[in-house]
Amino acid sequence: MNNRILLVSMLLGWLPFGLFAQLKDTTINDQGRQVTLSPVVIRSGTNVPGFIKRVENDTTFYKAFKNLRVLNYSSLNDVRMFDRKGKVEASLFSKTRQWASRSCRVTKVIEEKTTGDFYKAGGDYNYYTAELYASLFFSKDTVCGQSNIIKDISLTLRGKKGLDKHKEQLKMLFFNPGKDIPGIPLMGDKVKVFDKGHSDLYDFSIDIQEYKGKPAYLFVLKIKEGLAFYKKDDVVIDEMTTWFNYDSFEVMARNYSMSYNAGIYKFNVSMQVEIGKMGKYLYPKIIRYDGNWGVLIKGKERGLFTATIYDLDVN
Repeated sequence: MNNRILLVSMLLGWLPFGLFAQLKDTTINDQGRQVTLSPVVIRSGTNVPGFIKRVENDTTFYKAFKNLRVLNYSSLNDVRMFDRKGKVEASLFSKTRQWASRSCRVTKVIEEKTTGDFYKAGGDYNYYTAELYASLFFSKDTVCGQSNIIKDISLTLRGKKGLDKHKEQLKMLFFNPGKDIPGIPLMGDKVKVFDKGHSDLYDFSIDIQEYKGKPAYLFVLKIKEGLAFYKKDDVVIDEMTTWFNYDSFEVMARNYSMSYNAGIYKFNVSMQVEIGKMGKYLYPKIIRYDGNWGVLIKGKERGLFTATIYDLDVN
């Protein structure tokens, strides 16, 4: 057991439960942000400004998704589309296997079942939620030039237009919440939740607890209680909860909900991502998405998908 994990174990067991439970959280002001610290965080001596900066600059969450470009893995894919009454109108369940070698990858379908009009007559996807899912996890043809190297955390919209551009913008929100997203009408810097200019919109909290048997930092940001109605128009990320490995500060899991409505472009989605690790490789072990997404040219649709990634290896 290394020193940091030993420290957490000591902190979590420092006081009898009854006495520990009587201690209260402490709220501090950090550059205009209201940050609530649990008693165990106070005892640990955590540097709050440094901690929040590490959260803001984290690349491990994005890296986990990038690693899927270079790994062999199997996936269970469950995608469901709903009508206006909340009934399933189309669905897909499949098992796939990605093979990756020498900077190339391709997806092989092992098993697939669909219902409703999931596909168009020509075989294309009938729903852009399905297109988004496919762009994340499928590659029907061999795709080369793949890498898990993070040269720049900012994704690019270069060469993208129309629906492809909107899908790429959602990917940016998924992979790197809290960073500026270019090209979304009227959004501006509303996603930059760590900026001082947004300190009056969010409450932050830091705790130390176990996540799946391992010590972890728990970081939560959410809309301030009682926020004025007109101020809510400045919010895109409604809530984000992240568990960081206490020793390595790698993301272990993240749950977040986002909403936005600019008339021609709108979404209201929630995601839960559990990060696994195989050797040195982080990867998204389970991804759950539930939400509405709409653009003027296509209308609005609601989809739910779950991806389960397993049986990984590397060539």
